[in-house]
Amino acid sequence: MTHPFALDMTESGWKEWCTAQGAKPFLGTQILEWIARKDCNEPEKFSNVSSALRAKLIESFDWSLPVIDTLLPSGDGSEKILLKTKDNLFTECVLMPSENRVTLCVSSQVGCRMACTFCQTGKMGLTRHLSRGEILAQVIIANQRLKARGESRRVTNIVFMGMGEPLDNFEEVVSACEVMLDERFFGLSKHKVTVSTSGLVPAIEELGRRVPVSLAISLHSADDEQRSGMMPVNKTYPLTALKDVLLKYPVQTRHGITFEYVMINGVNDSIAHAKKLVKFLHGMKAKVNLIPMNPHPGSTMVATDPERMREFQKYLTDRSIPAPVRYSRGQDVSGACGQLASKRKDELQLAPRTVALARRREWLETRR
Repeated sequence: MTHPFALDMTESGWKEWCTAQGAKPFLGTQILEWIARKDCNEPEKFSNVSSALRAKLIESFDWSLPVIDTLLPSGDGSEKILLKTKDNLFTECVLMPSENRVTLCVSSQVGCRMACTFCQTGKMGLTRHLSRGEILAQVIIANQRLKARGESRRVTNIVFMGMGEPLDNFEEVVSACEVMLDERFFGLSKHKVTVSTSGLVPAIEELGRRVPVSLAISLHSADDEQRSGMMPVNKTYPLTALKDVLLKYPVQTRHGITFEYVMINGVNDSIAHAKKLVKFLHGMKAKVNLIPMNPHPGSTMVATDPERMREFQKYLTDRSIPAPVRYSRGQDVSGACGQLASKRKDELQLAPRTVALARRREWLETRR
C-alpha cells in the first residue's frame, strides 16, 4: 500500500487528520511548522507532538524526500541538484547563494510542453506535473544543503524558473506558493517569490487573484510573428492578449512586472526589436532582464555580442525602462536559464533529446 506524501498535505488537511485521530486540530499547524520552518521530515523529532501521534504519523505517511541523484557545484558558487522522484523520474533545482540573499530556482514539472526554441527543457517534452509537496521538497532539500555546507542561512528568494511552465501546473504551484508566503511556515516575502510564465493569459489573471507573488514574463520578442516562431504559446495567446492581462495584474514589487528577454545574436537584438519592445511595454511598470543566450548542445543560437547588447540596453534605459544584463549562474553545469535538462556530470555536452531518451530508458528499467 502506498502512503500519502506528507508534504502534499495542506494545513486544513493536517487539522482534519489530527481531529480524526482524536487529537487537537492545532497540532496540524504544528506539524506543518516542523516541515516548513525547521526543514524537518522526521516525525520522531516533532517534540511538541505526543509519542502516540508521532507513531501514527510515521505509520500513515511517506516522509521521504526526493533522492538527490547528483550534486553539480558550479565555479560561481551555485549548485545544481538533480532529484529523483518516487516514481523514478528526474527534475532539478539550482541553489544560488550570494552575499545578501540565497536564491533557489525551483522546477514545477518533469520536462515542459511549451517547446520554446531557445530552451533545453522544452526539447524534452512534458512527462508530468510536480505535486505541491515535490515543489516544497526542493526548498527543504536546499535548506538542508545549506546546513550541510556549514551555512546558517536559509533560502530567502524563490524563482519558479526551473523545469516546466509553472502556470501549466497552476493549482499545485499556487498551493506551494501559499505555504512559502505564510509567515508561520516558510515566511518568505511576496516580493521574493517570483513565478515566471511564457504567457498563459487566463492563468496569469487567476494568479493575480489567488496569491500575491511577483510575476515574470518570458517574452524574448515583442513581434507577434517572431515570438510565435520562438514560443508556440504566442499562437494561442498573442501579445495583445498578454498585454491586456498584464495591465490589470496586481504588481507586488516597486519595479512592477519583470520581463525576461534572452538576447540571441542576429535574432532579436536589433534596435528595431528594441523599438517594438518599448512600444509593447508602454503603459506598464516594468523591468527588462536582458539575458545573454546560454548555449546548449544541438542549438546554433549564440549570445548577442556585448557591444550590440549595450546598444539595445541603452535604447531601453534612455526611455526610462530599467534593463539590467543578467548573466546566468551555473552555466558550467547546465544549470543556467534555459539549460535545465536533467543532466548528470558526464552528460553536459549531450543534446537534450539524447538525455531525455536515456532518462526514459532508466525509467523503463525500474518498471521491469
